[in-house]
Amino acid sequence: MRSLPYWRLSGFYFFYFAFVGAMAPFWGLYLKSLAFNAFQIGVLMSLLQVMRIFAPNFWGWVADRAGKRVAIVQIAVGLSLLSFIPVFFGSSFAWLFVAMSLMSFFWSASLPLVEATTLSHLGEKTAKYGRIRLWGSVGFIIAVIGLGFLFDFVAIRWLLSAVLGIVIALLLFSRHIPEAEVLPHHTDHLPIWHIIRRPEVLAFIGAGFLMAAAHGAYYTFYSIYLVDHGYAKSSVGLLWSLGVVCEIGVFLWMPRLLRSVTLRQVLLASLALAVLRFLMIGWGVGWIAVIVAAQLLHAATFGAYHSAAVEMVHRFFKGRHQAQGQALYNSVSFGAGGTLGGLYSGMAWETLGPNVTFTIAAAFALAAFGLVAWKLRL
Repeated sequence: MRSLPYWRLSGFYFFYFAFVGAMAPFWGLYLKSLAFNAFQIGVLMSLLQVMRIFAPNFWGWVADRAGKRVAIVQIAVGLSLLSFIPVFFGSSFAWLFVAMSLMSFFWSASLPLVEATTLSHLGEKTAKYGRIRLWGSVGFIIAVIGLGFLFDFVAIRWLLSAVLGIVIALLLFSRHIPEAEVLPHHTDHLPIWHIIRRPEVLAFIGAGFLMAAAHGAYYTFYSIYLVDHGYAKSSVGLLWSLGVVCEIGVFLWMPRLLRSVTLRQVLLASLALAVLRFLMIGWGVGWIAVIVAAQLLHAATFGAYHSAAVEMVHRFFKGRHQAQGQALYNSVSFGAGGTLGGLYSGMAWETLGPNVTFTIAAAFALAAFGLVAWKLRL
């Protein structure tokens, strides 16, 4: 661990997920303050996911062939910063659509490359990934609690300045991450489709797609849902952070957990609890105890699932395919799945209602559970 650039990698995760902590709970509230309807909010919120369909694969392909993952990260974050600045100068749907599309194209490149870089630095000690990744959760908590309390006293438009400052800090940290050696593997000469077409890989990626789609209503409308039912913005921030605190616990516990259970078992348990969680949110918003309990389940539906998924990608994709493998998983799950989640929730929210929308989310998680149970047998 002495040669591991622990704090430089941790710092990147901190500010990357501080950005998520600013955007996921509050960007929808900012868009609502501009008088957009639910479908428009769903479309704009989904842009961060839409670009994950295409951009990570392109950037991952470039990075694997250039052997310069961190350099690509630095370029991508810098262009993300430039692309975000126009949101200060316009607020029409078309203006924000273009600005957020550009930013999302560059933004979506960075995380898969940093994930691959982190795992390369860890080498055979990949179980310690959670100890680095947990700092992303800390950044998320600080952002979501701090901004939640701030927006009880100042206008939501101050979110723009907060996000700008976070992206500037992320750019500074990205300049201090060292490149990691990519060890050769006997599959390096094979095209990446040779790995993807395996049934267990297809099942895993498909489950990631469905799980991300399941989270669409949560990431798009959870804050709006709570505020509409009388929760203060500070309470919304605390509820978001509660889930992430539990997530940190899972990241610390995961190395010990994986000594006694398999990655497949972790994925199955996480998916089953996701079904329960979204039903609780959809039908139990009037009871604070139910909402708190549902947030505790974030430990499983994100923390455990994400840790197991990143390790699974690392096992499937070796050598020069690492960055592309992480990019592919992000593209299909968070990209395509997240886009579907944002769009269906935007269309269902006002026509079918929040209860049914979260029930649809639970159905996606149930479908993912069935796919893993059926085909992912390692």
